[in-house]
Amino acid sequence: MSLFLQLFETMAIFLVVGYLYCKSPWFRPLTNQNLDRRDKVYLYFFFSALSIMGTYLGHPVQGALANTRAIGPVLAGMIGGPVLGTAVGFTGGLHRYFQGGFTAFSCGLSTTTEGLVGGLLCLYLTRRNKLQEIFNPGVAFLTAAVAETLQMVIILAVSRPFSDAVALVKVIALPMIVTTSCGCAIFMSIIRDQRDMYDRAAAAFSSRAFNIAERSLSLLSKGFNRQTADEMAKIIREETGVSDVAITDTEKVLSFVGVGSEHHLPDTPISSPLTRLAIRENRVTFADGAQDHYRCFISETCPLNSVLVAPLAVDDVVIGTIKLYEDSNKRFLNMNKSLGEGIARLLSNQLLVSKYQQQKSLLVISELKLLQAQVNPHFLFNSLNTIIAILRKDASRARELLMSLSSFLRKSLKKNGELSTMEEELAHVNSYLAIEKARFEDRLTIEMDVDPNLLNLKLPAFTLQPIIENAIKHGIANMLGPGVAKIRAYKENGVAIIEIEDNAGTFCENGNENGLGIKIVDRRLKLMAGASYGAKVSCVPNELTRVTISIPLEGSEYDPCVNRG
Repeated sequence: MSLFLQLFETMAIFLVVGYLYCKSPWFRPLTNQNLDRRDKVYLYFFFSALSIMGTYLGHPVQGALANTRAIGPVLAGMIGGPVLGTAVGFTGGLHRYFQGGFTAFSCGLSTTTEGLVGGLLCLYLTRRNKLQEIFNPGVAFLTAAVAETLQMVIILAVSRPFSDAVALVKVIALPMIVTTSCGCAIFMSIIRDQRDMYDRAAAAFSSRAFNIAERSLSLLSKGFNRQTADEMAKIIREETGVSDVAITDTEKVLSFVGVGSEHHLPDTPISSPLTRLAIRENRVTFADGAQDHYRCFISETCPLNSVLVAPLAVDDVVIGTIKLYEDSNKRFLNMNKSLGEGIARLLSNQLLVSKYQQQKSLLVISELKLLQAQVNPHFLFNSLNTIIAILRKDASRARELLMSLSSFLRKSLKKNGELSTMEEELAHVNSYLAIEKARFEDRLTIEMDVDPNLLNLKLPAFTLQPIIENAIKHGIANMLGPGVAKIRAYKENGVAIIEIEDNAGTFCENGNENGLGIKIVDRRLKLMAGASYGAKVSCVPNELTRVTISIPLEGSEYDPCVNRG
């Protein structure tokens, strides 16, 4: 019983060391699922020191030492695998060997073996995808019990004289097996609980960051201004729970939400040196409230005591800051410090994406304006010549053509960012075709087959006419025989399909030259509905050119500042 108590006292020291280790920065490797080489080096030194400490704290018994040395190699093997366990066991065993005694060699050998046993168990569980069982205290208890039993067998097999070995094992076997197994189980329980705490903290961090990202995405698409900053500050304060949140540009406060909002007013110039430093050097600044106190230059009674200032940067150019404050009654949590830095990076990236999408949208609209500027004067010239020629023969028909031309031009002046229905697009196409049929007379035939249920389908304005014009201008106009242009629209698997076809088949030869209008239409459709949709061209030389447009039947709302692809 005396040996039991002595070993339990030694085990208690091990557990204190284990608890302190789990609270230290050196515990961080154990929070990772996969240990790299550097992590294993750290663990080797820690568990080797634990094993050697067990020898020093051992209790002399019949010319040998009763100890809990095996806790180090068994745990090292279970956590790091056979190589780490064997290395720790060999180190602890070698140290024990040089302590001397008739069990010196057998104890050195058994300590190495115990590390290997823990490592083999780790390998077994890993290959069967049972990694969580590695940190199960019950598994640690059984593994240590098997390892210590094996040590007793090795002592009996190797130590001489045999009679002394038998007498020793009778005394130390049960106390060492029980205390070492309990020590491994409790030590592993401490490690598991600390890992779980890290996992819960990481999950909470990720959840907050995800919520902020989700709630802020639509806001930042509207730009970085006082209104969006105010809504953003409220979201960040709700998710982080800090006392105050402020958002600034590079000159003034855009929003301030929290207990200090009565004197930290929007549109006032930036007064904090920490904020100016963060903007000037594009780096995070922090006053923790313990060693570095936040000083308010506006009010002497301001309750705020600590602050984190994280710059917002787009293309490495600082456009503002996010500031998280705590008052004198609260400590600034490390989690909120890391979260604040992460929020700034997240919002900076979202602002960059928003800027990119706005520029992309402006580029598409500029290309469309360029196309209209190229098409309209040419078309207008030909149309007027046609109407003048018909006016001499048929004034009534010339009047109808002038009305079609007026309708066409009015539609062409519609704002590019607006939506049109299929019915409006077809009306625009018909105005254009009425004039072209007058030009080509019997050389042009138009065939239409449109599902009436698609007439309310939303399209970006000026979608169909450029493709029809492309078919006539670069296809049918170059034919000697009659030309046929076909327009079909139908539903297929939840998608609206629009096909525009001509029987010239010249796109195959001049696709790069004549495809600008189709490319612009394709980009606008993708901007509206996503990368899976748009306009595709197929061609059979001298037989046909077909442009196929695909649009989702539901949810196709066009926003030129947002890319849903």
